Amino acid sequence: MSAPPGHTALVVVDLQNDFCAGPAAAARYPGDPTRLPTVAANTAQAVQAARAHGTPVVFVRFLGDPAHQGASWRHRDATLGKRPKCLDGSWGAAFTAVTPQDGEAVFTKHACFDAFLSPGFERHLVDSGVQHLALAGVFADVCVDSTARTAFQKGFHITVLADCTAALHLPDDSVLAFMRRVYGARVTTRDQLTVWTRIPETPAPEQQERA
Repeated sequence: MSAPPGHTALVVVDLQNDFCAGPAAAARYPGDPTRLPTVAANTAQAVQAARAHGTPVVFVRFLGDPAHQGASWRHRDATLGKRPKCLDGSWGAAFTAVTPQDGEAVFTKHACFDAFLSPGFERHLVDSGVQHLALAGVFADVCVDSTARTAFQKGFHITVLADCTAALHLPDDSVLAFMRRVYGARVTTRDQLTVWTRIPETPAPEQQERA
């Protein structure tokens, strides 16, 4: 689905079984074990709301096969004893709680965090007239943050749906506060549809001076 110039796209990042479902995901996540399924369910609701509203949904998925890994990635996994996740064609690589519909774009990251490293991702946004990304998915301090950082540097406005993401290594509040301060990200929740489907307004000059 194409968006008119200046429109929003809901970007769903790595909402996949190896990250969100099953005993392996639960064992890896250090927080409340109900948090990941809740994030997945909330994101599914955000996707449904975006479709009903006419806001394009863009899906990003991760494939971690050793064949896709660079030398530094392989070294890290060997050093820390990490196993590859989301192997191509596996249950772990499948989406959790959401299924892309016909016409919705799906982009693949090959052993990398940033959605902008997925071939065609940025071009799709630009060609669709998207200027604002509403981000959902996992993890807030890894792939969501990496995508938000590049998006900000490339001139996209950013909103993060706080109830549709979770951090893996850091406190959720700290990660969201970091993105607010460094990327100017707006943070809201999935139920605030009229907020996250529009571009954040730029403060008036007098407001900027007071800030």
